Amino acid sequence: MIYTTCRYAPIELFAGFGIEVERLDPNPSNFNCAGLNTHANICSYVKAVLEEIHKVQVREIIITDCCDSSRRLYDILLHQKEMQFVYLLPLPHRHREEDVFLFQKELLKLKDAYQKYSKLKFSMEKVYAFLDRHKDPYHFVSKNYIELKGAHCGNYLKEQVSKYLDNKVDIVDGSCSGTRVLVPYDRGQDFFSWYARALLSLSNPCYRMYDQSEEKTNLKNCIGVIYQTVKFCDYYSFEFMKLTKKGELPILKIETDKTLTSTGQLKTRIEAFAEELGLNNEAIKIRKKDGPIYTAGIDIGSSSTDVVVMNASRKIIGRIIVPTIGGASVNVKKALREALSQAWLKEDDLSAIVTTGYGRDHSTLNSTSVTEITCHAKGAHYLDSSIRTVIDIGGQDSKVIKIDENGNVVNFMMNDKCAAGTGRFLEMQARALGLNLDQMSRKGLEWSNIVKVSSMCSVFAESEVVSLVASNVAIPDIIHGLNEAIAEKTYSLVSHINHEPGYMMTGGVARNDGVVLELEKKIGKKIKVSNDSQLCGAIGAALLALEELS
Repeated sequence: MIYTTCRYAPIELFAGFGIEVERLDPNPSNFNCAGLNTHANICSYVKAVLEEIHKVQVREIIITDCCDSSRRLYDILLHQKEMQFVYLLPLPHRHREEDVFLFQKELLKLKDAYQKYSKLKFSMEKVYAFLDRHKDPYHFVSKNYIELKGAHCGNYLKEQVSKYLDNKVDIVDGSCSGTRVLVPYDRGQDFFSWYARALLSLSNPCYRMYDQSEEKTNLKNCIGVIYQTVKFCDYYSFEFMKLTKKGELPILKIETDKTLTSTGQLKTRIEAFAEELGLNNEAIKIRKKDGPIYTAGIDIGSSSTDVVVMNASRKIIGRIIVPTIGGASVNVKKALREALSQAWLKEDDLSAIVTTGYGRDHSTLNSTSVTEITCHAKGAHYLDSSIRTVIDIGGQDSKVIKIDENGNVVNFMMNDKCAAGTGRFLEMQARALGLNLDQMSRKGLEWSNIVKVSSMCSVFAESEVVSLVASNVAIPDIIHGLNEAIAEKTYSLVSHINHEPGYMMTGGVARNDGVVLELEKKIGKKIKVSNDSQLCGAIGAALLALEELS
């Protein structure tokens, strides 16, 4: 078995030796092995590949020099004594006649090198047999499929998308790791000349190739695109922006470092995208059909559990915000009882319950779960029907949601798995300053001098704050620096969607006036903050339950 990392690797050539080629599909839990063998700042995909090489004990590998990180991967593997055959295949980034000629020569060099190493004889008959068996490897569905695009989507993402969509639609991997299709081969042609041209002319080409003609991207019958980029890989960020500007299809962006540590946020993103496409709109469970109608919306977040009780007239008759402590089931039941007591109701009086937030699937109530993206959209529209852009900063994530005149989700963006710029980030900095969050909000408005906080990492920023305090920098100035950094990071999310005037900020961080003011400066527009901003998700959940009953 010989391994590769790239769809341009010549698997048909190795079929001539009777050797199977497998493309590595890494999703490690950590970078422990890679941390011992390479620089900390190298591409996370290369780190993931190194982890996979160690895990499956790869001994033979072909690497294409599509980018500098791939070349560094080759350098690392070349000096590992366990490796038996490591080959760097130069890959032209165009497919002009001279490029085809050069690549043909490189393919012949690879054939000779492997023949010398393995002592195996190359057979064109084996190549012909392989080509005959793989004439149509890419089965596009006739309708209603979602396409994965971007960088190295792989089996894990495909499986997660299928899982969270309940296998309702087909998933096609059109990313750089997806199945490839070569143009048909005529045995009258010179094989290596045809082969070089066929590889350099793949459909859905790597975005590092010079020619990414739009004609090659066939999205006929596609209902949505999930676009994955590897963290800090700017090539694919450019393609994502290109697709976004075209605006032909709903598109979800996922940024990854290839590890498996952000499954909760991945689940929220995919399920919210499914709700946007109308694929995951589960019918609300009706608990009681007779008598007066009351619903409850419960937002189970990382920092707080928010409950809203609503009557048939869409009036809030009970509300509460409590810290999320202990198990979700115990915490939720207690919070629900307290909100119900305000309305002089019991749980049995409720016609329906909708849960949302990261803990939405862990409640033991007879309820229906909906993503916080959909719930915040509904809640913001309830609080102010003129809102078109919702900026929500909660305990451990940030999201920007574009909504229409009916409160439906048009588009959304979420932060990555890092807690930078979230409520958790502010809590850590407040603790370092010896303040609570309310004190931090007030003091941040008293600043005099500009202080830049260079790191948005919660841990590094805390160290930076401690150093600033030790240097006698005024506390209000430090807080203003933190507020400005949060606003800058949040604005980067806002700028990635086609946002429209009519801005509302929700979530716990909306109570920090300093953050709101700095974000207003970035956007250049007034941002509305409701007294019920922290309850927005729970309000939306209660409304969704009412809509099902109406």
